[in-house]
Amino acid sequence: MPRFSVQEHHASHLHWDLRLEKDGVLKSWAIPKGPPLKIGIRRLAIETEDHPLDYIYFEGIIPPGCYGAGIVKLWDRGTYEIESWEDDKIVVVFNGEKLRGRYALLRLKDKNWLFFKTKKQPKFSDDHTPRGHDHRHKDVEKP
Repeated sequence: MPRFSVQEHHASHLHWDLRLEKDGVLKSWAIPKGPPLKIGIRRLAIETEDHPLDYIYFEGIIPPGCYGAGIVKLWDRGTYEIESWEDDKIVVVFNGEKLRGRYALLRLKDKNWLFFKTKKQPKFSDDHTPRGHDHRHKDVEKP
């Protein structure tokens, strides 16, 4: 099961970095107002460069003068399932501490995407995983 993380990034402007493990890298988006936790909230997500996999759970200080200088805190982590991944539309089901359920990323123009929790949500079992799927954190490394 691929992993994801969201990092709260106190750089020149506070934003949250969404990282999705795919094809040996972390596909990444900066979300200026933070990830949406409820249906009906839509957020701008700006696609950024891919990051190496070992950056997935990074927390710490990026020194002044370096790209992204500032404090980085791990905001959420978990696994996700890809429902569809196309050039202009990505649909995934997150199983994290905060991000849970089906989300979509829709390309608006160039590197600008719309990120939101979809109206249609999977049914979750008693252990809070989507029914028929094992999304527990047993294979996720601790930072």
